[in-house]
Amino acid sequence: MTSADSSPGAPRGDYFATTRWTVVVQAGQRSSPQSARALAELCETYWYPLYCYVRRRVASREDAEDLVQGYFERFVEQNDLEHLSADRGRFRAFLLASMKHFMANQRDRASRQRRGGDRTVFSLNWQDAETRFQLEPADPSANPEREFDRHWALALFERVVHRLRDECTADGKSELFKHTKGFLTFNESAIPYSEAAEALGWSEGAVRVAVHRLRQRYRTLLREEIAQTLVDPAQVADELRSLLAALTG
Repeated sequence: MTSADSSPGAPRGDYFATTRWTVVVQAGQRSSPQSARALAELCETYWYPLYCYVRRRVASREDAEDLVQGYFERFVEQNDLEHLSADRGRFRAFLLASMKHFMANQRDRASRQRRGGDRTVFSLNWQDAETRFQLEPADPSANPEREFDRHWALALFERVVHRLRDECTADGKSELFKHTKGFLTFNESAIPYSEAAEALGWSEGAVRVAVHRLRQRYRTLLREEIAQTLVDPAQVADELRSLLAALTG
């Protein structure tokens, strides 16, 4: 695997050598508690984009829940990583491709029993997912694959913000985060530094310095989070461009 130093702007050290997705892929059929935990965390973070994709392809909420739950059950039981190779090592693409394959197989069956029962593979909040889905603009012409990528990007950026919030809280800077989190992706000229300074009781200069540092940390966490979904750290910049395009396109 390419080292972290070969990726411009990558954090120092061996971080990229031990990302969650790498742990999962390297484990292959040799499932271990470490790989199981890594896979569960990835799935629990990014299952909602998959739900949205399925929800746009089926007639009802119940069918979507059934398919997603059934997919994850098979995913865990059959270890779908068996044939994954490094050149296809994007967790985003892998999940969508394997879900399409699963749905095709389901359609080929004459009948399908409802899955789930008393078993919980991952803790999935179906009610919250459906509520979020219903709040989205109704667009029958929307491409399900593009919507999947858009929701994936949103989930990833949300996770990065949550990680930064948790770090600020642990450092006793929760108020700083509260009043500056909206500035992380603003253009410099659009940031109302004076308002944040007044709310915090700081000078405007101090707020500018704090925002600059938060942005630096945000970018680091963003690269780290993207790397967690890749096998090859050299793909981080390309994956970031793809996700930004999904949000703006």
